[in-house]
Amino acid sequence: MDPVRTSRRLTLVLRHAPGSVGVTLDQAGWVDVPDLLAALAEHGLVLSRADLEEVVAGSDKQRFELVADRIRARQGHSVPVDLGLLPQAPPTVLFHGTPVSNVPAIREQGLVRGARHHVHLSPDPETAARVGARRGRFVVLEVAAAAMAAAGHEFFVTGNGVWLVDAVPPEHLTFP
Repeated sequence: MDPVRTSRRLTLVLRHAPGSVGVTLDQAGWVDVPDLLAALAEHGLVLSRADLEEVVAGSDKQRFELVADRIRARQGHSVPVDLGLLPQAPPTVLFHGTPVSNVPAIREQGLVRGARHHVHLSPDPETAARVGARRGRFVVLEVAAAAMAAAGHEFFVTGNGVWLVDAVPPEHLTFP
């Protein structure tokens, strides 16, 4: 079993395409582990429960939640789910790593969620840099999160420390 490849497959199934292996996520994004393992095996990825636990524990960004006999992705869904997160007061500043090629559009439109449910923000510039670096040359943008919250924007934080917001208007961004 290749943990990186398996993590990518789980990300695809649990965030974007559960039907690709014939599983259905519940309203909160959970699926029963035995059902997931059986469905993955039917589609060529044979995993034991121990393999699954190893991938979940070894995920660099802690993308998954495994509770008892259920698993879900923590964030990043493009399929309808309600993660049950409550609004939280953000820190003064959050960060967003993005490819340099995205900067002109971001200057004009701000950060938009696209096909996902939320814009993802990092608590520190180092994490944002790791996210931005996945696609080559990148920049780290500073987000005036507390000012946004004061203006009425709701923030949520996932169990792995990723901050979520519907959008970030350009006036709340600092560009390098």
